[in-house]
Amino acid sequence: MDAIAMSVGIARLGQVAVNVKDIERATAFYQDAMGLKLLFKAPPGMAFFDCGGVRLMLSRPEKPEFDHPSSVLYFAVPDIHGAHSKMKATGVHFEDEPHLLAKMPTHDLWMTFFRDSEENLLALMSEVATSKVAP
Repeated sequence: MDAIAMSVGIARLGQVAVNVKDIERATAFYQDAMGLKLLFKAPPGMAFFDCGGVRLMLSRPEKPEFDHPSSVLYFAVPDIHGAHSKMKATGVHFEDEPHLLAKMPTHDLWMTFFRDSEENLLALMSEVATSKVAP
């Protein structure tokens, strides 16, 4: 961690906001299709989920300049093929199949991309440990 981050006290990402047009439809998608735990709803039209200790906030844009698709969120899963199958069975539209993106020194990085109920592009990612064979 660099000196500036340490002096400010930033320890982790606390919350991510995702723009939605229909809060009820989006809440159902993140809860039912993705299996995230709904923490609470708050007026006017916000829903908060737990995503591994990071809060995910769904809300309608407050101003026209904020009305745009979200950044791509990459949700880490231990078994990308299993998660893909389960989500596809609930009707989630995937852009592709799980695929190997990169071979890293200690793991293989797998990805697959999908759309939420509001057409935001999201991804599943999995870091699959590789076993090194001694020469």
